[in-house]
Amino acid sequence: MRLLHTSDWHIGRSLHGADLLAEQEAVLSGLAGVVAAEGVDAVVVAGDVYDRAVPSADAQAVLDRVVGRLLGAGATVVLTPGNHDSARRLGTFSGLLTQAGLHVRASTARLDEPVLLTDAHGEVAVYGVPYLEPEIARHELGLREARSHEAVLRAAMERVRADLSLRPGARSVVLAHAFVGGGVASESERDICVGGVDLVPASVFDGVDYVALGHLHRPQSLTDRLRYSGSPMAYSFGEAGQGKQAWLVDLDASGLAGVRAVPLPEPRPLVVLTGTLEQLLDDPAHAAAEDAFVSARLTDDVRPADPMRKLRARFGHCVHLEWVGGGGGGDGRSYQERLRGRGDVDVAGEFVAHVRDGVAATPAERDLLARALGAAAREELAR
Repeated sequence: MRLLHTSDWHIGRSLHGADLLAEQEAVLSGLAGVVAAEGVDAVVVAGDVYDRAVPSADAQAVLDRVVGRLLGAGATVVLTPGNHDSARRLGTFSGLLTQAGLHVRASTARLDEPVLLTDAHGEVAVYGVPYLEPEIARHELGLREARSHEAVLRAAMERVRADLSLRPGARSVVLAHAFVGGGVASESERDICVGGVDLVPASVFDGVDYVALGHLHRPQSLTDRLRYSGSPMAYSFGEAGQGKQAWLVDLDASGLAGVRAVPLPEPRPLVVLTGTLEQLLDDPAHAAAEDAFVSARLTDDVRPADPMRKLRARFGHCVHLEWVGGGGGGDGRSYQERLRGRGDVDVAGEFVAHVRDGVAATPAERDLLARALGAAAREELAR
């Protein structure tokens, strides 16, 4: 049996206001090529299918087309909701969808009912554990006092192992959306900390052949059988240059036989450029970034005028701008001490220098300040 482990699709997410649907569909549709080329039997998606609980019609259409391509390539698809999804919405029509080969495991009450796949060696039981909000899930799982993510996941896994014990010889796979101890977070995950306790020890998942984890966006292996696939795309500039992938998981007669990474394409890379506005606009070394999503860090001593418009003339997908220039540092005196005994124009000029990290107002700027202050004074006298 060969599985393709992926997670954290976040369909409908934007990057600093830029729509990512086209890039998301390109990457996710490419999974169908992996299914065909690698002979994948099932694609498992460990949560955060959508980026929000109420996805847009366009986001739902992308999921419809992507799943259609995966099913058309010959794979069964199993998915569970994450903390970004609405389990109830995602689970709508799940009974009907099962007949088409799409298995949505969104019910806490039924998390111990596996999707049963078969190969030459017998059954593979795939359990989908939806994201368990502790305060809600503890009631559904019959827990009175426990309020941590660890407690509800332990209860969930006890149910999974109890069902698995009734299936002698079956190999097992669990999909779970959680922050497991030892994992490394990225900038783009939403915190799932509850009451200061969000980490779940890896031992919670003992007794299972493979655990397909979701939530952390960086691909990583906690153990051979416990892995995060990471998100299929970078969703923050902190992930720029981070290779994205899915895991190909092979199961033989005795359990886990091997896992290897499948690199995913990057339709539009994320690039962070640092320099003065003039350098970014003129340096030919930045030509490769002209079609990328760009975060610009400007080092000009004085904040440039209208920098985003100028940057987008060269970098059409510049979506983020940060001014990190200046750095005058001051002379150690308090603001009040620096202003004592000075005239209005000097005070205004001192303020300009203060907010520009020591860069003083130019003669033209001081003249403009003088005229503005004079007009304000005349208006006040006329009242």
